[in-house]
Amino acid sequence: MKNIKSENQIILLYLFILLMSGCQHVTSPNESGKSENHFFVGTYTDSTSLGIYAGTLKGDSIFPLKLTAQTVNPSYLALSPDKHHLLAVNEINQNGSGTIESYKVLGDSLLFVARSTTGGAHPCFVSVNRDGYVMAANYTGGNVGLLKIDQAGTLSPLLDIQQHIGHGVTPRQEAPHAHSAWFVPNENEVISVDLGTDELLFSSIDTVTQKFTSPDPRKYHMKSGDGPRHLAFHPTHSWIYVINELSCTVTQLQKINQNTYQKVRSVSTLPDGYQKPNTCADIHISANGKFLYASNRGHNSIAIYQIDDLDGSLTLLDIQSTRGDGPRNFALTRDGSQLLVANQHSDNLVLFHRNQETGLLTFVSEVKAPNPVCILFL
Repeated sequence: MKNIKSENQIILLYLFILLMSGCQHVTSPNESGKSENHFFVGTYTDSTSLGIYAGTLKGDSIFPLKLTAQTVNPSYLALSPDKHHLLAVNEINQNGSGTIESYKVLGDSLLFVARSTTGGAHPCFVSVNRDGYVMAANYTGGNVGLLKIDQAGTLSPLLDIQQHIGHGVTPRQEAPHAHSAWFVPNENEVISVDLGTDELLFSSIDTVTQKFTSPDPRKYHMKSGDGPRHLAFHPTHSWIYVINELSCTVTQLQKINQNTYQKVRSVSTLPDGYQKPNTCADIHISANGKFLYASNRGHNSIAIYQIDDLDGSLTLLDIQSTRGDGPRNFALTRDGSQLLVANQHSDNLVLFHRNQETGLLTFVSEVKAPNPVCILFL
């Protein structure tokens, strides 16, 4: 009886230790109410940067970045739908074509998997859909390359090229310059944005031939000299917002039917009377569809707009300094509580708290980063 009692006491003590360990885990420093957000940073490697870096936000702090993949000019990043693989374009030329690389995501580390050509010079954007189709926008090539990634992260050879034709009215628009390519959410449609021709090109992907469906896609002509760069889809309405790099405006488009869009209005991203050089770069909409953010390079700021839920019109709320030079890209955390900006020319990442009721930004911290140009949250 004495041995049984002793064994029972030992078992009870062991259970107590387990319970206390579990309680300590719940209240550990990493889980004490300050959420962690992991992200990767794409860079240009023509100065001090060596490739792709990994970082972590914890509460209002940004942990120092660490190099996670050494590669050349990984200027834009994308994450596969299952979040198992990262895609990075390389703005280098090999026989007139840039390349795209895939990496397996291992926590905050990356393992190289594959590389393939993009079909044109200086790729500056990459996107991937749920079926594994990958589009790379080649700026100097003036075209969009189509590839595919499988579940192991292997990239196919180049499947097809959508070549753009034409030019615009400014010195930056002497030829086509594909600047981004997008999969329309929940539809079999893709949109290519061309800064050089002031056009949005609409097409789709034939999953049998694995090619773009039309060599002559439908086109929407923006205002001459706009220089469209990126776009954002409203999460609940059929509105597309295009950020125009050269005219420093955001243009709202309304989808009329399956094949037709029309312009609703354009608004400036700059304060009244601002006359110094500026180009726009990036655009994002909050998950609830209430606020839109657009970056200015030159004025070095984020323009903040409220989106009217009835007609999609934009009301300027504030223009927030990015506390650095050349905000090329920025990103919202998954929960929408923070916004992180990559200031390319001042070598820093700047973190803002985002008031989810008002949409306004408040500076909280910053960290050194070598020539950052793209931020990708996991």
